[in-house]
Amino acid sequence: MVDKIKKSDEEWRELLTEEQFQITRRHGTERPFSGAYCDSKAPGTYVCICCGQPLFHSREKFDSGTGWPSYWQPISGEAIEITEDSSHGMTRTEVHCSRCDAHLGHVFPDGPPPTGLRYCINSVALRAVPSDE
Repeated sequence: MVDKIKKSDEEWRELLTEEQFQITRRHGTERPFSGAYCDSKAPGTYVCICCGQPLFHSREKFDSGTGWPSYWQPISGEAIEITEDSSHGMTRTEVHCSRCDAHLGHVFPDGPPPTGLRYCINSVALRAVPSDE
């Protein structure tokens, strides 16, 4: 069980840029191919921009060609939560940080082995923590 972090919109606005707030707290999406981590191949861990919880590792990152950082699995199943998103006239599976409920992106069933999943995540919802791997 993850200890939840709850903050008011005002508290989040003090900690985040306007773009980070719109994407993580208002379920926005950055433009494709605009994010800092779209093409990144540097080794490390990607943590939630809002609370710092480790979410994805560079070992599971792949080039999906979609314009967003994509991963075939999270660091652990406990790091994320998924919900149904039926906005924009379609049904998708939305990915949230399990600790602070930040909107991260969506997961689709068209990824590579071994999971067959593509976690399509907004760069602005992440912060890279480099490692020496």
